[in-house]
Order: sequence, then C-alpha cells, then structure tokens
Amino acid sequence: MQLSDFKAVAADYKVIFFDAFGVLKNYEGLLPGIENTFSWLQETGKEFYILTNDASRSPQELAESYYRAGSYAITPERIISSGMLAREYLDLKVNHGTVAYLGTPSSAHYLETPDLKTLPISEVDLSDVSDINALVLLDDEGFDWNTDLNKTVNLLRKRNIPVIVANTDETYPVSKTRIAIAIGAVAEMIETIVGKQFIRFGKPDAQLFMFAYERLEHADGPVSKRDILMVGDTLRTDILGGNKFGLDTVLALTGNTQPQDAEIQIRSTGIIPTYVCESVVISE
Repeated sequence: MQLSDFKAVAADYKVIFFDAFGVLKNYEGLLPGIENTFSWLQETGKEFYILTNDASRSPQELAESYYRAGSYAITPERIISSGMLAREYLDLKVNHGTVAYLGTPSSAHYLETPDLKTLPISEVDLSDVSDINALVLLDDEGFDWNTDLNKTVNLLRKRNIPVIVANTDETYPVSKTRIAIAIGAVAEMIETIVGKQFIRFGKPDAQLFMFAYERLEHADGPVSKRDILMVGDTLRTDILGGNKFGLDTVLALTGNTQPQDAEIQIRSTGIIPTYVCESVVISE
C-alpha cells in the first residue's frame, strides 16, 4: 500500500471536506500541528468544511470547542453536521406536536422550533403518547441505556411515527485500543427489534454531501465534484460516502483505520480510497 503526502495531494483541489474525529482530533484532543494545515489551506486560498456525524452539539458549540482547544480557523459556518439534516427533515415533514429524542439536552437544540416541543425519552409517559409525532436518535449519552431504550422500543410499538437517526456512526474510539458503542449501532438494534425502517442522515448517505456541496461558495466560480477532496478515517462512512458522491477521497490513518490494518480492510471491504495518507497534519 502506497502512502501519499497530504499537502501534495490537497494542492490539486479547490475544496477539502474533512471528517472531524480521527482526522482533526482524537480522544486526546486536536492532533498536534493541525493548525499548520489550516494555515496552509487559508494561505493557498482553499475552501474547507468539516462534515461530521456528530449531532451531540450545535455547530456553534462545536466551533467553540475547537477554539478552546487552540484552533481558530474552524468557524460555525464551516461545520456541516448530520443534525442539520435532521432539523431540515422535521421542518418539512413534522410541523407540530412533540419530538421525542435520545441524547443530551444540548443535542436537542437541532430539534427546537416554535411549533415543535422536544421531550427526552426519560420524560415520555407511555400512557399518553398521542402528541408524539417523531423520534430522533441524536447521541449515545444523556439517557439510561436500560430504562430509556426499553421505553423507546415500547413507544415505537404504540406509535407509527418517523424515526430519524441523526448520527449513523456505530462506534467511536475512546483510546488507542478501545472503542465505544455509538448511537448508530443503538439505532440498528432498535430497528431490528421493532421491525421498522429508520431514516438516516450522515455519512455515507448522500444527503450530507449534497447539503455541503450546495453551500459551497468559491470566488473563482462554480466548483465541480472533481475540485473537492473528502478526507476521513473510516472506510464505511467517510470513504464510501465520498466515493458514492463522486469525490476523490483520502483515508487518514489517525483514527478508526489503523496503519497495520488499512490494507486488509480496504481489500476485505472493497472500499478503495483515492489516496491513503499517514496524517493530514502539515509540517511547518
């Protein structure tokens, strides 16, 4: 497997889409030196956006977390989250009543409108669910995995309502050798139990890439898909999604895909990145 230099690869593109966790940061925080990458992008006039399946916080809160960590280039306007798509769906399809959710109160920010009430699963009364018109799975925290998951299953047995999965990630790394179960895996379990098809937003689904593509603003005129590079650390979400949308892709070996496993995983999945880079960090 041949490794490419990220700076040399990125030089050929006008726009870079970055995944967040595993590419720009990990369980310890921002990757050391990542600010050099954003400085280079800005100096060379390249646009960049963060495409994340993280629906646990608003773009404003996510941008503030980067700022506190020492990265000042990532503003809220540059963050495109799967939670934004969930909000758009609710605006179009569910315009009244109550939306129940699994996640933290912070993640529920995506759902709040003047016409929609939000209610955590923990506060749902199963004897009175007539006003609940949708369920959104946002985050793997903020609820009791026993009581509230059982309540979720029974809610869906009583109410035939749309279920939106705002984060399709199945796992996320919590250390160099350990992972944790993410809300996408919880959604798959509940989906199997209740026998219903849920609505998913986030990579590898095309909607997130289309949402980002439509927001592009480039001073030199229209941007084609050939001008965009998608960078991620996970084959089944970042790379598969980028490939399906027609983008060139970079697999970064700083997150879910470990260097010693990369070639085997590429062969076994058949998901082939355009390039493989050790990291997106650019040296000074």
